[in-house]
Amino acid sequence: MNSMDIHQILEYLPHRYPFLLVDRVVSCESGKRIVAIKNVTINEPFFAGHFPHHPVMPGVLIIEALAQAAAILTFKTHGHKTDDSSIYYFVGIDKARFKKPVMPGDTLELNAEIKRFARGIWWFSAHARVADQVVTEAELMCTLRPIENSTA
Repeated sequence: MNSMDIHQILEYLPHRYPFLLVDRVVSCESGKRIVAIKNVTINEPFFAGHFPHHPVMPGVLIIEALAQAAAILTFKTHGHKTDDSSIYYFVGIDKARFKKPVMPGDTLELNAEIKRFARGIWWFSAHARVADQVVTEAELMCTLRPIENSTA
């Protein structure tokens, strides 16, 4: 499957409002790369406080959106959908750079490419664009782990 609508995305990501940060998948090449979209609107809950006089999407949420796109790519590559028995953890961020603010009305294009997979860890090269201009870039590390029941 090359593209995905929101209903299909919800099958692959456990995130829900207000933390679901992927609206559409434009293309997904299993085992290789993904291009997804986040439509940034003034209705986002974080804009009320970041910043009321000049709304800017927090950089950490742009990184989170990139990680969610990478998670979809991982699940598609594994042939796995989200369930209650495992969780996809973000385990590292390297070389993160924020080049331009993301504002309400922007369409954030999320790009992630698998660089390698070893010992249960996925490494991605990722960047986000607005109108063909890179606004954020980073190297991401993620892993899929079983959820262990706690008896505490």
